[in-house]
Amino acid sequence: MTAEPVDGHDLDAVSRQLGRPARSVAAVAHRCPCGQPDVVATRPRLDDGTPFPTLYYLTCPRAAALIGTLEASGLMREMTQRLADEPDLASAYRRAHESYIAARAALLDVPEIAGTSAGGMPDRVKCLHVLVGHALAVGPGVNPLGDEVLAMLADWWAAGPCAQPGEPSE
Repeated sequence: MTAEPVDGHDLDAVSRQLGRPARSVAAVAHRCPCGQPDVVATRPRLDDGTPFPTLYYLTCPRAAALIGTLEASGLMREMTQRLADEPDLASAYRRAHESYIAARAALLDVPEIAGTSAGGMPDRVKCLHVLVGHALAVGPGVNPLGDEVLAMLADWWAAGPCAQPGEPSE
């Protein structure tokens, strides 16, 4: 994971993006071309002690809305079927799952979620937001389905930051 330390400005931006206080953020895992965080690395154990398997959390509401439209289109079902039909894709997706688990364990080993990644990996697709967050955080070539979804998205950042200081997110 190529992550940046998180500061108060980043936490404020993420809170505005989410419409709630950011919680248990370990780092900024990716920045949108507009400069705002769009993926954060979340601690695998939340501050209240709850295990949290989603390491890479997509925070940008514009990207999340576009991905939600893709999810509603039936894309997850199609991708899950492709995992059954395309052994090379299934193998690459399993490697993405293993990469995800290793990165999270490097942050903190949480026995309750050992072996569990997120987004349905390694056998199905149940959340495109997680796959895109992973793909953005680690770069192209690691999560093949996350890369595919990213290629389908419009330039969500083109209109500028999704949340300005002192303003609620869109």
